[in-house]
Amino acid sequence: MSVFSMRIRWRSLLDAARRRSAAAPRTAAPRRTIKTTRTLPPRPTRRALATTLPSRPARRALSTTPPEHGLAEVGGAALDWPRLGFDFQKTNGFVKFTWKDGVWDAGEWEPEPYLKLHVMSSAIHYGQGVYEGAKAHHCADGSVRLWNIQANAKRMLEGSERMMMPEVPPEMFVRACEWCVAANRAYVPPYGTGGAMYLRPYIFGHGPQLGLSAAPQFHFCVLAMPVSSYYAGGLQPIDVLVAHEADRAAPNGVGHVKASGNYGSDIRVSIDARADGYATVLYLDPKEKKYIEEFSVANFIGIKDNTYVTPDSPTILRSSTNDMLMELAASDAFGMTVERRPVAAEELGEFSEVAGCGTAVVMMGVKSITHKGTVHQYPSIERAEALYDHYRAIQFGEAEDPFGWGTACPPLADVAA
Repeated sequence: MSVFSMRIRWRSLLDAARRRSAAAPRTAAPRRTIKTTRTLPPRPTRRALATTLPSRPARRALSTTPPEHGLAEVGGAALDWPRLGFDFQKTNGFVKFTWKDGVWDAGEWEPEPYLKLHVMSSAIHYGQGVYEGAKAHHCADGSVRLWNIQANAKRMLEGSERMMMPEVPPEMFVRACEWCVAANRAYVPPYGTGGAMYLRPYIFGHGPQLGLSAAPQFHFCVLAMPVSSYYAGGLQPIDVLVAHEADRAAPNGVGHVKASGNYGSDIRVSIDARADGYATVLYLDPKEKKYIEEFSVANFIGIKDNTYVTPDSPTILRSSTNDMLMELAASDAFGMTVERRPVAAEELGEFSEVAGCGTAVVMMGVKSITHKGTVHQYPSIERAEALYDHYRAIQFGEAEDPFGWGTACPPLADVAA
């Protein structure tokens, strides 16, 4: 008998055995029946399980209950403050407001760093969201001060209007930031460590929304995290590459507001530049590629003689830090001429100093900028460093604040819902 015939025979025998087994009466209960006949208490449904959990405490009780590290002591979390870097750090929680049916609620405190969202939320699919970056500092006199927070509230209003989202009233914005700082007081880096409490206010659309339209609901949240310097070297000058093959924003787009999607497109460009030895990139205007726009996460500053120069363009996100530095440069303390104007890329060779500025980085010195194969060197950051030192002294209450940039953060009981 051939191998092929043997296979046919074995296959026939196996099929016959299966038919006999199927025709025979079953004497044993099926496995599924065994499982269901066990004398176990009935398993509650998911909804029943949820309703048997302890009721959630009232908002006032939740927001004022002393968390793990207490509320009153600045630095009570006892972290390694100088080595925090610029990374996420879990704190006591965050503030969340919800907009629904045309109104904002009173806000609530969320102790865990998570949000439950509908899978069709417009923030996920259509990028409907803007955010801000702000800071609070523990100052020399012992107070904790929010830094120029009204400017952030104003910029979020502009971003919300452009992205078709409900406005966050400035008083609500400021109160949410004060609430978040006060409830996370233990995580504010103590004076003398050089750190700050970084705030991330953001608003985004959520709820079931398949068609391209404004979301049915919105959350406005404020996170607070302790940080040290964005760049580990502080103001230590860095090498920069001009990004010729990429644009930060489109003409007539949303480059002038802090839309979340503006930053997602920069990730690949910045990572590629770092792989080539450049700490960050400098973008040119998207229309003609002739004018300087801004760095990856910072505005551009050029200094020539006694003049502070920063680009003006409808696609640049105006940094509140840049606005303050311009005011400081023009003050009696420095007496500089300040210019906000279109800056041609050809001027890169005319500046004696170049720096970047923003809430996260504060300021960054620039050592060189590579543009079309030409390396522009900037051996000094003397003037930029003097501005940086004076600015930081005001931030930490070591120097007079004639501009009124810092405002004391009130106690938790005055701002919590």
